[in-house]
Amino acid sequence: MEPEIPQNTGSIARLCAATGIPLHLVGRLGFSLDSAALRRAGLDYWEQVCVGVHRDFESFLEVVRGRPLRLYTRRGKRLYTEVEHTSRDVLVYGSESAGLPEGLVSEHAEHTVRVPVREGVRSLNLAAVVHLTAYHALYRMGFPGL
Repeated sequence: MEPEIPQNTGSIARLCAATGIPLHLVGRLGFSLDSAALRRAGLDYWEQVCVGVHRDFESFLEVVRGRPLRLYTRRGKRLYTEVEHTSRDVLVYGSESAGLPEGLVSEHAEHTVRVPVREGVRSLNLAAVVHLTAYHALYRMGFPGL
């Protein structure tokens, strides 16, 4: 949701190309989809990525209706290693500077997941969290299609 750094989104797009995971960009983007930094980070893999762009979270929810949400936030109730994943799961991440909105986290509290970090460290890099948790989900499912 509302990614701000094109290099992170490019890196995540490259992950999506490598794994076949669709990429959904939700809300206000902090860069143009034509950004040179975005293209450079994604290298020549963009044609292999299924990308959806949604104006807001509600319109995104219409597309993924009925599928289990996994909202990654430092305020998550469960550790990422405790989640049993299926191919229907929708992994949701917030922006680099703000994370997921508090209201959204509260509304979907039972679906929140966290990656543990030491006290005093606000957060990990967004692309690093996406890579870690996406590959962990794929691992739990036996790396389907890879």
